[in-house]
Parts: sequence; C-alpha cells; structure tokens
Amino acid sequence: MKKVKITVMKQTVYQDLIAKYENPIQNACSMKMGQIFIANGWEKPEGMCDSAWESMSAFVMTLAHGGEDIYNGWMKNKKSAMISCNDGFRPVSFLLETLAEDAE
Repeated sequence: MKKVKITVMKQTVYQDLIAKYENPIQNACSMKMGQIFIANGWEKPEGMCDSAWESMSAFVMTLAHGGEDIYNGWMKNKKSAMISCNDGFRPVSFLLETLAEDAE
C-alpha cells in the first residue's frame, strides 16, 4: 500500500453564515495552510480533523491502493485529488498525492 501526502491548500471562512447560523464555538478548525500530513492507507494521520478525514478517507484509500484518474481526467496529476472538508462555515481544501514507494 502506498502512502498519501495530504497538504492543506486553502481555507475559506464564511463570516455571514457563521453570524447567522453557527453557535459560538472555540477552536473550530486548527488546519493551517501548507500543513502536511502523511496517511498510511486507512489510518487517519495524527492531528487530522475527524470531519476532514471523513470527507477524504475514501479518496485516500483509493490512491493508497494504486487507484488513479479519479473522476476521469479531473486532475492534471492522475495520482492526486483535491478534496474539501464538509464544514459549511469554513471549508478547507486538501491536495491528496500518492507518494512513490520510497518517498515520505
């Protein structure tokens, strides 16, 4: 099974939706742009948000098992995927990339 590199690419915050619909919470998201995680198959990387992992784990597993060309030509790099978490107030976009067998 291959390792998959997960890079935090972008986070958007919808203050208007937060003000209108969200109850005040502390530490809603701890992801930082440029942050990198390495996934070993189905195992959630340490420090990865549970909600984000649920959004991407099937894609990570597909790439870890050698899957390519997710959604038929969607990505320029066939061994990658761009996935966002399901937080409607502050979605985070993650780049998933299959690593070479000896890379980390």
